[in-house]
Amino acid sequence: METETRVEKASLGQNVSSWPAKVKDYVDDLKAEMRRVTWPSWKQVRATTIVVIAAVFGFAAYFFVVDIAITRLITKIFDTFTK
Repeated sequence: METETRVEKASLGQNVSSWPAKVKDYVDDLKAEMRRVTWPSWKQVRATTIVVIAAVFGFAAYFFVVDIAITRLITKIFDTFTK
């Protein structure tokens, strides 16, 4: 039992002491990966932003029309059965 506690404490101590090295490795890997990233040009960013905004408005209009149609249908059904 005491041996397990010492092993756990030693393991915890090693994990804590190796933390700065792990963080440094992570940051170095992150920097290397960011150097490999190809960023879009300003023209590509504008084009894709316009497409996204147009798609949002298109879907909003579609769901608006569908919502009105379903609301009218359900209202007619309720009016028919409540008379």
